[in-house]
Amino acid sequence: MSKGKILVIDDEDIVRTSCSRTLSPEGYEVKLVKSGFDGFKLLEEEQFDIVLTDLKMPEIDGIEILRRIKEKWPEVEVIIITGYQTVDTAVKSIKLGAFDYLEKPFTPDGLISSVTKAMDHKKTD
Repeated sequence: MSKGKILVIDDEDIVRTSCSRTLSPEGYEVKLVKSGFDGFKLLEEEQFDIVLTDLKMPEIDGIEILRRIKEKWPEVEVIIITGYQTVDTAVKSIKLGAFDYLEKPFTPDGLISSVTKAMDHKKTD
């Protein structure tokens, strides 16, 4: 039985792979895509509990992905993962409804902790 369904949107293969290798053994079903547009297509087809998205990507950035997800799928928790952390982007992300903001490189424990808290938050809503 799955603990929940997670979509990872990141243009870096290594980040997507490490998220899957960290979260799958914890009991989560993890889907991986390399662009926001691919993520939106999957969100139209399947229900997800959490989306992990990179902040800086070609085509569409994480802030816009967050904004669109919260508009169309407000029940989905979004965690921003980025190597370009600034106070401004962190504040903007949280104001737009991001559940958490993880700085790359993140540890497996940090990722698991953030996802666990987001899943617990979903269950209390």
